[in-house]
Amino acid sequence: MKGLLIPVLFALGTAMCWGMYGPALGNARSPVKPPHPDFWSPFKPYVFIGVAYLVIAIAGGLIAMKLKGDTFSYAGAHAAARNWGFIAGSLGAAGALFLTNAVISSKGNTALVMPIVFGGAVSVNAIFAYSQLRNSVNISPVLWVGMVFVVVGVVLVAKNTPHGAPAKPAPQIPEAEQSVSSAPATEDDRIESS
Repeated sequence: MKGLLIPVLFALGTAMCWGMYGPALGNARSPVKPPHPDFWSPFKPYVFIGVAYLVIAIAGGLIAMKLKGDTFSYAGAHAAARNWGFIAGSLGAAGALFLTNAVISSKGNTALVMPIVFGGAVSVNAIFAYSQLRNSVNISPVLWVGMVFVVVGVVLVAKNTPHGAPAKPAPQIPEAEQSVSSAPATEDDRIESS
């Protein structure tokens, strides 16, 4: 049990980060609607999701490789790390794109989207493991019961999570009013206010 503490802590860290991914994405929505000149598409934040993936993955990967005494070669016997790493990164980025579209099409309802994403991810992982190992290990029927519980849990969580309205943008003050209110006070204004 003691040997499981570190992996569980890292897994909880992942759950915390990914659990906040949807709400952070919801906050990245434009506060104005088109044709307003300050409107931005939902894919403007997605570009910086990619930048963050790139920076954190490359910097974090290189630092961890150095700490573990790894080589920086991706040739020969190390090609599988490059190839499967690229496939895994592509799946992660595609998942982020799907999640962006899910949040957009649900009008920012991350309380609906996130339980489906994570309950679905657990189930996909279990089905993939089953497909790879079905001939070499006995699969407990409890796995299928657990998957039913995941679906029930997703529905219960999505249905009962508080769904607050998105924050309303601050009212826009016309430029004419801004210039009047930001003008320096005159002697007459100071006398009236006293």
